[in-house]
Amino acid sequence: MSRSLFDELRVRMDRLRRSEQKVARFVLRNPEEVILMRITDLASEAQVSEPTVVRFCRAMGMAGFQEFKLKLAQMMAKGSQYAQFTMNDGDSVAEFSHGIFDSTIETLEQVRDHLDNEALGKAIAALAVANRVEFYGYGASGIVAADAQHKFFRLQIQTSAHSDPHMQAMSAATLKAGDVVVAISQTGRTRALVASAKTAVKAGATVIGLCPSESPLSREVTLTLPVDVQEDTEIYIPMTSRIAHLLTIDVLAVGVAKNRGPQISDQLKAIKRSLGALRVPNSPS
Repeated sequence: MSRSLFDELRVRMDRLRRSEQKVARFVLRNPEEVILMRITDLASEAQVSEPTVVRFCRAMGMAGFQEFKLKLAQMMAKGSQYAQFTMNDGDSVAEFSHGIFDSTIETLEQVRDHLDNEALGKAIAALAVANRVEFYGYGASGIVAADAQHKFFRLQIQTSAHSDPHMQAMSAATLKAGDVVVAISQTGRTRALVASAKTAVKAGATVIGLCPSESPLSREVTLTLPVDVQEDTEIYIPMTSRIAHLLTIDVLAVGVAKNRGPQISDQLKAIKRSLGALRVPNSPS
C-alpha cells in the first residue's frame, strides 16, 4: 500500500461490512495490542466471528490475519501511523491532556505533509478573483465555515457562511460562473452538502471541497483539497479534523491576501486600527 495502513483503513471504512467495521475500529484504537493477538483474541475483543476477521483482512488486500499483523507491525515500527487518541477511565488529567495535544500535533503534521500544493494554488487563484464566496458546513464544519467567512470578508470579498441545509440549497441555486463555494466536511458523506455541491456546480460555480479524498463529496466538487484525518466518531474523541480544516482555511486566506496585493495589506491595517477603540487600554505598569 502506498498510504499508511491507517489511511487505508479510513478510506475503506465505508466499504466494509458493519461487522468488519468493528474490527477496523478496534485496530485503530488498539494497534499495539493487535500485533500481539491471535485471531481468536481479536475476534473476541471486537465481538465478531473469526471468519469476519479473515474477511476484514482480505478486504484490506491481504491474504489473512498474519499478513495484516505484519503490515501493522511494520507501520508501527516506522512510526508512520496517525496518532489515535484513546482514554482509559483511570487516566489522570495530565495523561489525557497530553494525549490530546500529542495526537493533534501529529495529525496536523501528517495533514501538512500530504497537502496538495497544486490544488491549493488553483483554489487560491479561484478565490482571489471570485465575485462571491460561500462557505458551507454542518456541525463542527459549520463553525469552520463561520470562521472562514470571518477571515475572507476582511479581504474585500463578498462572502457568507451557511450551516442550514435550506439556506445552502437556496444559495447554491443562485450562484453563477465566477462564484466560488468552499464545502467543508469531516466525513465527506453528508447527503445535503453533497446535493448542494452538485447544484452549485450545475449553476456554473467553482466548488472547492475540504473533505476526505475518495469521499462522495470529493467526487462532486470542482476541486478537492483532501484533508484525510483518521478519526473515530463512534466514541468521544477530540475532533482534530476541525483544527486541520481551520488551518487549511488559514492557508487559503493568506494565499488570497498575497494574491490580491498591497491594497489588501492597507485594508487589513485599517481594520486593525478600527478595533483599537473597542479594546481596554493597557494598564500602566
